[in-house]
Amino acid sequence: MLATQFDLLPSGQRVRVARTGQGPTLVFLHGYPDNLQIWSALAERLSGTNQTIAFDWPGMGYSDRWTGGATPFDMADRLVVLLQHWEIERATLVGADMGGQAALACAIRYPEKVRQLVVMNCLAFPDGQTSWEIRLMRRAAINRTALRLFPAFVFDQVEKSSLPRHMRLPSDLRADLWSAFRRREVRDFIIEMCAGYEDTLPELAAQYSHIACPTLIMWGEREKHFGLAQAQRLRAIIPGVELHIVPDGWHWMALHCADEIVAHIRSIIG
Repeated sequence: MLATQFDLLPSGQRVRVARTGQGPTLVFLHGYPDNLQIWSALAERLSGTNQTIAFDWPGMGYSDRWTGGATPFDMADRLVVLLQHWEIERATLVGADMGGQAALACAIRYPEKVRQLVVMNCLAFPDGQTSWEIRLMRRAAINRTALRLFPAFVFDQVEKSSLPRHMRLPSDLRADLWSAFRRREVRDFIIEMCAGYEDTLPELAAQYSHIACPTLIMWGEREKHFGLAQAQRLRAIIPGVELHIVPDGWHWMALHCADEIVAHIRSIIG
């Protein structure tokens, strides 16, 4: 588990953040129902040569909610505000799940802020192949009902489908993720986020060819929720992209394939 603190922004809002190491900056972007602790294995391994920053998105985890929308472009705007607060001119972005779309949006909207881009296991295209769970949760009424009334069931299903069958989250990590996800205000923001992502994903996908920074796409061989075809389409569209399939990698491969993922991240950051 990463040691965390709360940064107080000039607006008076708090953001939970974990910083480790020194050197060129890597910023990790999580999805849901996770928070910054999903990156603990990668951040610890990379901290010997880099400054690593993982944070809870405003409105998720334990960070205060901000006003405004919840599209990937809105998340990119918030990321840039945080980078400015931390006095970081450029960073390598590492995003997975809904953090992947935000990372892509930031590379499109703020190319001067993104040194390199690493994207893993996310819904990159509105017509992309997904699991039945994702297909159901993309229906607004089902999404709202499931997240508001059955959070424990949603969390349990994500955990079971995101790790190898013999694995479960470590107890301390699970407690941290679940304690945040069970908060009604967090789930309400996630509902808005899902709707915002769904509405703007066609616009985002239409701009992938504008990404100019070195880009690494890593996809789990056993990724259940987002088919490998999405990674292959990204490789075909983004100029000069590198694609690596992680053997036996599941959705949360940042936890159980950390050594291999770190090796490939190092190959792009030098």
